[in-house]
Amino acid sequence: MSTVSAILRTYRAPREVIRTHRASGADEATGLTWLFVACLLFFVAELPELSRQSHLDGGEVPLSSLALPTFYGTVLLAPLMFLFIAAGSHLIAKALGGQGVWLDARLALFWSLLAVTPFVLFQGLIAGFVGEGRGLSAATVITGVVFVVIWVNCLIALERPKEEVA
Repeated sequence: MSTVSAILRTYRAPREVIRTHRASGADEATGLTWLFVACLLFFVAELPELSRQSHLDGGEVPLSSLALPTFYGTVLLAPLMFLFIAAGSHLIAKALGGQGVWLDARLALFWSLLAVTPFVLFQGLIAGFVGEGRGLSAATVITGVVFVVIWVNCLIALERPKEEVA
């Protein structure tokens, strides 16, 4: 199954998709690939807003001066933050009786990040073309809700006790 079709299926059945990935051999390399592609796309999603900001400032601050720190933050530092978040989610799942391993928590988070990238890219377009307002606020809330729903479902699918897995 292609990544795009898996992302689209994730919106209907996130638990099934993440179980399929895990059963087909998703490992640390697969998870890190998902993470780095998601972070790279998050950076791309920021570019329209940064371009708008540079343009509205009259070019006083060039786009490259705005994009470089954003690149460092989204592509170099965010993956470390997401690794810590995945570890924390695994510890919480363990405390609630989860039976998964550390890798399961990372795969759940990293796939959720990749699955929400179409929403993040759309949100970036709204930020770049429309700017702040109700549209951007709505897009941000929708993106956040979609991410949390997918992440929680993926985490439940991989962390739940093995005898409960259908």
